[in-house]
Amino acid sequence: MPKTREVIYGALLTALALLIPLAFGGYLGVFIPPFSATLASHVPLFLSMLVSPLAAFMVGAGSALGFLIKLGPIVGARAATHIIVGLAGALLIRRGTSLPAVLAATAPLHGLSEALVVLPFGFPLSFALWVIGFGTLLHHTADSLITLAVARLLPRRQLATHR
Repeated sequence: MPKTREVIYGALLTALALLIPLAFGGYLGVFIPPFSATLASHVPLFLSMLVSPLAAFMVGAGSALGFLIKLGPIVGARAATHIIVGLAGALLIRRGTSLPAVLAATAPLHGLSEALVVLPFGFPLSFALWVIGFGTLLHHTADSLITLAVARLLPRRQLATHR
């Protein structure tokens, strides 16, 4: 059964994951269909990895919903891969892997999963890998740097509910 703190942190980070694309997508975003990048949009997901797999799932699903509403089904489907990336990262954190190592390890999974998810929408594999995959890797890296700066300011002991 989930701990109250885990659900509360998950809910707060999910709210941020929804708010960022809905409120700031036009200001912090780059949209070249089907590629989009909204600066800091992965930060709630990456922080949720420190909380628990449940929180990461919640935030990934919230992110997908926010991008579906703001930018449509292709970007929403891409954002749905955040569920997988978040769960993988949270499980690595649970095993004792450091946040910087988790962010580095999940970057290829993130880029590849977002590239592959656009294939059913008719995009060629080379386009998907180069534009979506590589673009996502760059976006993941930028948001990882933001996350590491934010994480240094947070009380790690309180944030991590599964240790």
